[in-house]
Amino acid sequence: MSGTHFSWNLISDVNDMLGYEFMRNAFEAGAIVSLVAGVVGYFVVLRRTTFAAHALAHVGFAGAAGAAVLGIDPVWGLLAFCLSAGGVMGGLGQRLRGRDTAIGIVLAFTLGLGVLFISLYSGYATEAYSILFGEILGISPGDVVLTLVIGAVSLALIALLYRPLLFASVDEDVAEARRVPVRGLSVVFVMIVGLAVAVSVQVVGVLLIFALIVTPAAVAERVSTRPGQALVIGVVVALLSTWIGLAVGYYSPYPVSFFITSISFATYVVVRAVTGLRGRSRPH
Repeated sequence: MSGTHFSWNLISDVNDMLGYEFMRNAFEAGAIVSLVAGVVGYFVVLRRTTFAAHALAHVGFAGAAGAAVLGIDPVWGLLAFCLSAGGVMGGLGQRLRGRDTAIGIVLAFTLGLGVLFISLYSGYATEAYSILFGEILGISPGDVVLTLVIGAVSLALIALLYRPLLFASVDEDVAEARRVPVRGLSVVFVMIVGLAVAVSVQVVGVLLIFALIVTPAAVAERVSTRPGQALVIGVVVALLSTWIGLAVGYYSPYPVSFFITSISFATYVVVRAVTGLRGRSRPH
């Protein structure tokens, strides 16, 4: 913010930030999104479906742009397109990486559709910008409530499906042999990813979605092989990236999403370097 200076008095600085409603909204929404992204992202990385998550983000862009053209809140367009596409992608099964061509074709079409909608949109360009790159500082109290509801639904579904989903994610063939409904789990899970993408877009936008959905989970996977620990680590990395990014962005004229993605990326690079050095130092 212009005219705002960091004083090194942390209590005073925090009170100053939280004195603005838009900053309180941003921190609250950021916490919710980080929790959802950290949990859902762990399974995205574990199931090797990162390309599907990436595709969902761009499908959501078309939905958000279409909603903007119709004068509807872009979040509803995001939800509608992400859930629909998630159901279709989930129907392809766990081996989505074997069908990347089909997903890529759909992705290209929806991006073109999004460009068409943006060209038809007669409103302010900032609306399109916020869809692409996120605008967490523009989140209203109503958006926070909606984010909380979507986040609660996503986490409740993950909690309900946790054990069979983890089983199917680790070894699909054995899970199927044990009569775990693998295909049904895949459909529901990718739809949950669609929900996570829809809420995360408000923070980092369509183009930077990996910063919260994938990167923290990738950090967690390198640090711990225990699912419970990895989930906690992923959430913590996402939360710290978001909150520190917000704090830095408060004192800077640059986009908050840049700081969030940079912190998340830097954490991954450091963790990868440290774990790589540890692996080399171990005796063979």
